[in-house]
Amino acid sequence: MNPVTHFAEILTLIQQARQRAIASVNRELIDLYWNVGAYISQKVETSEWGDGTVVQLADYLQQQHPDWKGFSYRGLYRMRRFYETYCNAPEVLTAVLSKISWTNHLTILAQCKTPEERQFYLLLTTKERYSSRELERQIAAGIYERVMLSPNVSAVRTHLQEQGRDSFDEGIFRD
Repeated sequence: MNPVTHFAEILTLIQQARQRAIASVNRELIDLYWNVGAYISQKVETSEWGDGTVVQLADYLQQQHPDWKGFSYRGLYRMRRFYETYCNAPEVLTAVLSKISWTNHLTILAQCKTPEERQFYLLLTTKERYSSRELERQIAAGIYERVMLSPNVSAVRTHLQEQGRDSFDEGIFRD
């Protein structure tokens, strides 16, 4: 009996289950951050809360659970910004939000200037499964700008504008 042959299948099952578990945890975290951001945004928008209340919330969370990370004022602000950036996004975009890591979301929010650029990198990151380092490298290399200058994309962009769409559709990234 060759252990490599027989045990490789078990190793594959374990690796696949671990990947599914990580993806599930990521989906839950993104949903949590979305919901926290929505709650804060709605409270601030209706003037029930001001920035001072958000600071108090951050302090309260820190006191109640000092081991929790990411719920400082800065973290809560990022959750609010995440929600406000994508709350009116097209369905194709909201479908991919939970498919990439929070770190990648923060990178896109911090470095992308327009909704179209954010959508481009969200869809590209989802399709290519970029790590945070690779995403940063792609943004620094100006992939979005290069693609936008491509003659093929100009034709697609014109077609989308003629249809009355303000942003790209997922079809650009299909194989």
